[in-house]
Amino acid sequence: MKIINDEKAQGSAELILLFGGVIVIAIVAAVYYKNYLSGLGNEIKDNDLNRLTNSIKNLNQKF
Repeated sequence: MKIINDEKAQGSAELILLFGGVIVIAIVAAVYYKNYLSGLGNEIKDNDLNRLTNSIKNLNQKF
C-alpha cells in the first residue's frame, strides 16, 4: 500500500507534460510564422545590399 501514498512521481510527470506543452506551442508558432520569418531574413539582406550598392555608386560619382 506504500505505492498508493507515494506521490513523488506525480510532480515529475506534471513538469514533463508542462515542458512538452510549451515545446509544442513553440513549434506550432514557428510553423505558423514560417513564411513571415523566412521573408524577414531576405528583406534585411536586400535592404543592406541596396544600401551598400548605393553607397558605392555615390562614392564613384564624387570622384
